[in-house]
This record gives sequence, C-alpha cells and structure tokens, in this order.
Amino acid sequence: MKVSIITATYNSANTIIDTLNSLEQQTYHDIEYIIIDGASKDNTLDVINRNCTRVTTVISESDKGIYDALNKGVNAATGDIVGFLHSDDLFAYPDAVKDIVNTITKNNTDAVYADLQYVNKNNIDSVVRYWKSGEYNINKLNKGWMPPHPTFYMKRSCYEQFGLFDLSFKIAADYDSLLRYLYLNRISMSYLPKVTLKMRVGGASNRNLHNIILKTKEDIRALKNSRVPWLQALVIKNISKIPQFFKR
Repeated sequence: MKVSIITATYNSANTIIDTLNSLEQQTYHDIEYIIIDGASKDNTLDVINRNCTRVTTVISESDKGIYDALNKGVNAATGDIVGFLHSDDLFAYPDAVKDIVNTITKNNTDAVYADLQYVNKNNIDSVVRYWKSGEYNINKLNKGWMPPHPTFYMKRSCYEQFGLFDLSFKIAADYDSLLRYLYLNRISMSYLPKVTLKMRVGGASNRNLHNIILKTKEDIRALKNSRVPWLQALVIKNISKIPQFFKR
C-alpha cells in the first residue's frame, strides 16, 4: 500500500531538520511525501531540498492556516493511506510507517492510531508527557477519549467519503474531524501499541489563555456537531490528560 505523508510548513527551518531525518530513515519504501508550505519567508524550502531525498511534491503558496494546508495535502495525495507529520514532530523509530501499514493490513481496518510522546522543545530525548492511547472502543468517545491525531493514519477513500478539515475551526478541526469519522460514520480502527511519534511541546492550542478558551469553545462545538454528550466528554477529556504527565 502506498502511504501519503503530508507536512505543512511555515517558517519551519529551525525544527524541520529532525522531521525530515526521521522520514528519510523510514524503512518502508512506498511513501509519497508531500510538503505544503505557506510561502515561508525563511529558508525552510532550502532545508527541505538539502536534507530529504524522499520528497515527491512541494506546493508553496499562501494559505488560510494549517488546516487549509493539510486539506491541500490530502487533495494532492495519491496514496492508499494518508497521515500527517507536522514540521516540529518526528517519527520515533525507523519502522514506524512499516508498522502502521502492517497493522491496517493485518486487521483490515480503515484507520490506525498509536501512542505519542510529547518531548522538550530543545531536547527531543526528554519526554514531557506520554499519551498511551489504549484499545479503541466507540463508547470511550462519550467520555472524551480520542486517539492522538498525529499518530492517526486513515485510508484516503475515507477522506473522500467523509470529508476533510472544517476550516471554520481555528484550533480544533482535528478533533472535529476525528469525531466525524469515528462517532458519526463509525469507521473501523486498529491500535498499534507503540510510540510511533514524538511531538515537541508548545502547540497552538495551549499557547496562551486566549487559545485555551478558544480550544474549549471549539471542542464543545465539535462534540455538538457529532451529537456527543458534550459536558461529560469535555470534563473527562481534560482530566484524563493529567496522568500523561507522570508516565514515561
């Protein structure tokens, strides 16, 4: 199966080298690597050209934000499976994509997800938070459970059938889309019980009080969109994050 991996970039020269190296080291060979750049003003594109031989497509133009960029990537993808590798994230080990494909193939599911580690911005070996996902059960969605979106890989046919990111969301379009795929449309999923991805801390959703409030409002709207009992799900969703800071 061909895997389309999409990286959205904008002035990402300081972090993307680790992202590119982790992609370059993947042992799975049938990878279509798509870069969607928001017309960076630094040397992001030069870094990409110098450090990754596996890039197949680069689109550099202004966009309406990260979700617009990711939508462009999905529309450009030709792979059987689509996933995202953000410009400050990296694969945790060289067989990660191979394990992702094998898990979907073995279980004949629409999608796969795994575990994730949040790491120090300046030291990718220093684990700040460990998101151990656990086995999937649709009833968990009522209690705020959600797979880590950066570890989520889904068949391209599902994007074609159930839609892309809703650009009316500024921060929580990934949560809204996952609820749409999992809760409303009941796609099938497999769990890969490994840390496939490392994510640097400092994401947009928790950057400041304004973003935290916006994220909460958008989470509520996403839950309502998918007809999930929102109050219970939102409370448990936020409380469930606390133990992740004590796992390594």
